[in-house]
Amino acid sequence: MSEATNATKNQGTERGTTRRPYRRYYSRPKTCQFCTDKTIVIDHKNIDLLRRFVMDDGRIRPRKQTGTCAKHQRKLAKAVKRARHIALLPFSSESLR
Repeated sequence: MSEATNATKNQGTERGTTRRPYRRYYSRPKTCQFCTDKTIVIDHKNIDLLRRFVMDDGRIRPRKQTGTCAKHQRKLAKAVKRARHIALLPFSSESLR
């Protein structure tokens, strides 16, 4: 073997440790719970539902985290903003104030 290939081959064992094979995390595609269950209504007065889509610091969770579709994410954001405006939800957490 040449020096270049031998150096790349032993790169993982420089410090005397061997590397474990890298396992990639594959998340399954999330489905919108509002599309699958048509009985759930997004309303600014439904605080229990809206709290699940708001982080601890008051920010609205992104679509990638919640799995909602774009249509329902827009409705959800509008409902959260309305609930904040009439003081049903806080704008931010207490620790940030």
